[in-house]
Amino acid sequence: MFKKSLLISSLLMTVMASTQALASTKWDLPSAYPESNFHTQNLKAFADNVAKLSNNELTITLHPNASLFKAPEIKRAVQGNQAQIGEIILTNFANEDAIFELDGVPFVASGYDAAWKLYQAQKPFLEKKLESQGMKLLYTVAWPPQGIFVNKELNSVADLKGLKWRAYSPVTAKIAQLVGAQPVTIQQAELTQALATGVVNSLMTSSATGYDIKINEYIKYFYDNEAWLPKNAVIVNKKAFDQLNPAQQKALLEAGAQAEKDGWALSREKTDFFKSELTKAGLKIIQPSEALQKEFVETTKVMLDDWVKRAGDDGKKLLETYQQK
Repeated sequence: MFKKSLLISSLLMTVMASTQALASTKWDLPSAYPESNFHTQNLKAFADNVAKLSNNELTITLHPNASLFKAPEIKRAVQGNQAQIGEIILTNFANEDAIFELDGVPFVASGYDAAWKLYQAQKPFLEKKLESQGMKLLYTVAWPPQGIFVNKELNSVADLKGLKWRAYSPVTAKIAQLVGAQPVTIQQAELTQALATGVVNSLMTSSATGYDIKINEYIKYFYDNEAWLPKNAVIVNKKAFDQLNPAQQKALLEAGAQAEKDGWALSREKTDFFKSELTKAGLKIIQPSEALQKEFVETTKVMLDDWVKRAGDDGKKLLETYQQK
């Protein structure tokens, strides 16, 4: 009788262990940015929170610095379920659909309040597009405002002519063309080497990227014209999400909402820190003159006009919603 009880107990423990193993789900999360980047730090906190809220029934392994997929490959990897969840910068996919481009069009939304307002208008359209591609939008986080890193003082837009301009998206490539610079497509993981070898000598990016790559070692000036605040989006494969049990889904959604709140706050909070540290390291940060800023706005104005034409009725609705908020 005793042996029978032991056998039954052993079988029950085996069944319970098997059930627990089946209930536990492991996901991969590729990101294009280094571990020191504030987006990556926020992703790490998000993954930890998912594990905590799900009692380790859902665990997410973070793969930073393009170690699993390069930046342009991440969206396709999530769509094809090669990775169940991933982080992308929306403007990388501007040529795919205009909806991914708007937060990268210069001077549509220049500060954090305007960028958040734009996101609220843009969100349902992003959700609709991603859903049609078999994905789910989990959350977004804005980068600090974009400015011009360059090795000479700028008196007019014409001073950018002929420079080797790092482009990380169709939007930044278009700006290069408009100002007469030579666009060179370089993702962040290769940016330090490109600057060190002279492949590029000018770029528009955030103070966060400048801080991450110690841009002061290669570039002298930062024109802080707050042209736009592009967003990173964390996206999920819809089938993978649907296969989660209700408790896992709840944990993922709650952790995503918290990561969005924390990420936007962190981005805003760190902006002055990044600029301060770059200044200490020798970078000269310049507020563009009124004339230079006006000229840059006028030069890039055509990009919004082009966007409206390509975005169609949804684009008009989006802009109307943004402008009315």
